Amino acid sequence: MGTPKAVGDPGSDMAADDTVDAVVIGAGHNGLVAANLLADAGWDVLVLEATPYVGGAVRTAELTEPGFRHDVFSAFYPLSAVSPVIRGLTLERYGLRWRHAPAVLAHVLPDDRAALLHRDLEATIASVSAFDARDGEVWRSQFDQWQRVKEPLLDALLSPFPPVRAAARLLRTLTVAEALRLARMLAMPVRALGTELYHGDGARLLLAGNALHSDLGPDATGSSVFGWLLTMLGQDVGFPVPEGGAGGLADALATRLKTRGARVECSRAVTRVLVAGGRALGVCDEHGSLIRARRAVLADVPAPTLYRELITPERLPSRLLSDLEGFQWDDATVKVDWALSGPIPWSNPEVGRAGTVHLDSDLEGLARYSAELSSGQVPVEPMLILGQMTTTDTTRSPEGTEVAWAYTHVPQGVEWDRDRLRRFVDRMEHIVERHAPGFTGRIRRRHVLGPADMHRWQPSLVGGAINGGTAALHQQLIFRPVPGLGRADTPIDRLYLASASAHPGGAVHGAPGANAAKAALARTGLAGAAYGRLMRSAHAALYPE
Repeated sequence: MGTPKAVGDPGSDMAADDTVDAVVIGAGHNGLVAANLLADAGWDVLVLEATPYVGGAVRTAELTEPGFRHDVFSAFYPLSAVSPVIRGLTLERYGLRWRHAPAVLAHVLPDDRAALLHRDLEATIASVSAFDARDGEVWRSQFDQWQRVKEPLLDALLSPFPPVRAAARLLRTLTVAEALRLARMLAMPVRALGTELYHGDGARLLLAGNALHSDLGPDATGSSVFGWLLTMLGQDVGFPVPEGGAGGLADALATRLKTRGARVECSRAVTRVLVAGGRALGVCDEHGSLIRARRAVLADVPAPTLYRELITPERLPSRLLSDLEGFQWDDATVKVDWALSGPIPWSNPEVGRAGTVHLDSDLEGLARYSAELSSGQVPVEPMLILGQMTTTDTTRSPEGTEVAWAYTHVPQGVEWDRDRLRRFVDRMEHIVERHAPGFTGRIRRRHVLGPADMHRWQPSLVGGAINGGTAALHQQLIFRPVPGLGRADTPIDRLYLASASAHPGGAVHGAPGANAAKAALARTGLAGAAYGRLMRSAHAALYPE
């Protein structure tokens, strides 16, 4: 590794190997979104990625056999389909094509009954009504409410904090009484919401199972946000996938960016953010090269990585560093990918039409699973989230075969040797087998990622955490990643946090990257000096020495 060159104060020259308007650290989807928005504004942008691939956790590879295209980490993208940021980039012009399974999601109960979520409202109503005839019209009412509020609500959830304009639009859409009841609903534990709204297990399990795409169990405060949001998104736009693999989304972002003249350089890790006079000046890479950033540095890396590894401690307020000690990761993950000789032979054939399958707990089982995770125990009967990818997109594997995967959460900090991991994945396969006799006989090859594998393959998935930090209320909004402004701005001028560790958190919607780009543009705009003073004053109040 080379020796970093001396760096002066912001007003002085910096001996640099390269100079650009903005350096983006990390080519995950948030980094690529941020870079696109800056390039659209005419900035000269350089994206530096430590791994050989763009996309971060949005990546496709032939993990098992040639011709079987597996999504290595994330797979289904309902929030991408509705995100104002992603939609505004018109990625269809750059090769992105969305594909859908015949049904969106199936929640399979221990007795093989299944609640089915469809994009066809009447089909979903029929499914939940099979559990209790009264629930169909309640579901219709909930979807009517969603259609009324979805645009201002999504804007409010994904905009920089505080979302003043989006909140005002939402309040114009609702009466004060309706707004209060919506806020209460979203703050509830998802089991309480399901019990309050519905009479049968079908609708209740669709809500609770979707909440567990986060790390919040059925009885966690605020879990309704995730359960209700994902369920309504599934009803509205489905759980789409990019044709050919998740990497199609990342490739479209990178292709669009390159048409704007920006550069993306993979296998080039950043080792330090260069700071002087309270301002980010650029970065140093693993080879000792210096890249000067005239306007901004944006970091699509976890908050602990940015503040503990890329910046020397004396450049940061001690209060921020002490607050960071309380940063909480979400649960770790174990994932298995399968190349199958044919579709999964479900006992309930309706399950074979769903792109996403939840196995196989009732509400009490989901609560036990979550309680075990909370107490640091590896669940005895883990809830599985399973994807049937060739069912959803026929380009994923040869005709007559199936690409599928399943993942489940496990506690952080557990040691997984290969034998323990193998036995746990065998247990996961047994859960599928009891609802699809003959399933294991169709496995041509499997590929397993434990928590340490995920972290090694994608450094942002620390300890196998896939959400960039817990989704619990104490680490959301102005508490993400630490108590602060809930914005991308950091205490270092012109340095912005652009990852899922920043508000509004995980999932593939691009909002953290977009919010960081908007902050960088505001800092260099006509009112940039005033904006900078405001941010410095706010951070000084939040993090007094």
